Amino acid sequence: MDTCRIPENASKCSGNTMECFMVLSTQAQKISIGILCGLFGTMCVFENSLVLYLIFSSPGIRKKPSYLFIGSLALADILASIIFVCSFVNFHVFNEAGFSKEVFLLQLGGVNTSFSASLSSLLLTALDRYVSITRPSEYKLLMTRKRAWIALGVLWLTCATIAYLPLLGWNCCVLDSTCSELFPFVDDNYLSGWICFIMVLLGCIGYAYTHVLWRARQHVAYMEKHQAQVGKQNTRMRMDVMLAKTLVMVLAVLMLCWSPVLVLMIYSIFARLSDHLRKVFAFCSTLCLLNSMVNPIIYALRSKELFSSLRRVFAQFRRQLKASEESPEAESTHKSSVIET
Repeated sequence: MDTCRIPENASKCSGNTMECFMVLSTQAQKISIGILCGLFGTMCVFENSLVLYLIFSSPGIRKKPSYLFIGSLALADILASIIFVCSFVNFHVFNEAGFSKEVFLLQLGGVNTSFSASLSSLLLTALDRYVSITRPSEYKLLMTRKRAWIALGVLWLTCATIAYLPLLGWNCCVLDSTCSELFPFVDDNYLSGWICFIMVLLGCIGYAYTHVLWRARQHVAYMEKHQAQVGKQNTRMRMDVMLAKTLVMVLAVLMLCWSPVLVLMIYSIFARLSDHLRKVFAFCSTLCLLNSMVNPIIYALRSKELFSSLRRVFAQFRRQLKASEESPEAESTHKSSVIET
């Protein structure tokens, strides 16, 4: 395995640089991380899979660009949860370090691609709401399914390219530059660039939502002033305002869950991290899974279309369950009547 520069504060390292990043020292810490990852990861995969099923099983929903972007967000969260939990638990809990630099960077690239695509999907959704509210008469012409699919393709390609730059050669082993104290084989300059990319995405989302909320307040004031007017336009406004508020809640949860991780990443670039802070970073990383788990709950509670689709699925499941329970009873009744005869 390639040898890289060992972090200066990792005095307990000997030979294998991967061991420098195994910061969980007690069994209790490992069990806690394992439970958090298992719980959040399982719930995240289940909930986001349900969201994808609700979207693509309903013809009326899957035709709308807004829900294509939400579907992209759900898919990104599923992939992030699976790759993150498997690699994170394998490394920090079971202390597996027998894989090569390329394998580790491949796993890290998968995690970064998924989480970046999740955040980028929120950006596309914010832009979709921005166009829908600011230019409602031209929305259907500007935001078509074809353009939505093209935007999603560019999004995933861009996120994958940026995430796999370390695997393609931008790492501290090849460049012989300063290695990150948080991630093996990752160059500090690359980490700085990735953080800047994430901050730009967050800034664009914040800018778009500032205008969305401003226009949403205008629409609310308009509807309160013209309560007697009931029509298609007012219905559309209510849907736009509702979805805008929903996505603001998603963004708020995103910021709360990602802020500790981003702050520690930025701090690690300018200062040396103590062992305690590196342990804190390991636990804060599980908040990213919590964010992916909470997003579908917000959709189900706030989106009337998804909630209606969810109720329809549950109603069908109950009918099938009831039919399967009644079928053996009917068969046993028939058999008993034959025996009596």
